[in-house]
Amino acid sequence: MRDAIVEGRFEPGQRLVERPLCEQLGVSRTVVRETIRFLEAEGLVEVIPNKGPIVAWLNRDDARQIYEIRMMLETAAAESCAQNVTKELSDKLESALDSLIQASSNNEPAALLRATDEFYQTIFEGARRDIAWEVFQRLTGRISRLRAMTFSEQNREMLGIDHMSSICKAIVAGDAKAARNAVQKHITDAAKVADKILVDAEEKI
Repeated sequence: MRDAIVEGRFEPGQRLVERPLCEQLGVSRTVVRETIRFLEAEGLVEVIPNKGPIVAWLNRDDARQIYEIRMMLETAAAESCAQNVTKELSDKLESALDSLIQASSNNEPAALLRATDEFYQTIFEGARRDIAWEVFQRLTGRISRLRAMTFSEQNREMLGIDHMSSICKAIVAGDAKAARNAVQKHITDAAKVADKILVDAEEKI
């Protein structure tokens, strides 16, 4: 269910009716209810009185706040990671980037999101910012939803995969300033793309 929402297979505002979901997923109502509660905590599902759970809408203000939080957490993490870089960390980060590139080339959205999570987890762990990673993970559902919208968008200053490559290159080189700048460019670009997509979506409603 989470992947279906993140990848847009469940539309914003779509009702999540227990019985069809049980049949579709082959699980009990208890499992569906627990899953919905979990997704509600992640901000992916909203429970409407007298209507029940629906796929949460993602508006421009939500997106703006998420990108602001990402900017603070990720720039600091990338900078610290570059300062603490080791051969083992470099290898792990480059491996995560290779997985990203492969998933992007094969047009595998779910694999791409998993590889992206691994890439960022490596950066936060390398920066020794465990609490920041915990905060980041609480927003993972909504962050992944925005990533799925923007990552492969062609009409942007620089492709998402190229941004990630720049971030990796700067960290591996131990260049903290370049790592911070690469993250800043990535998030600024992604925020602009997301805002345009959300504006277009609001106009269609």
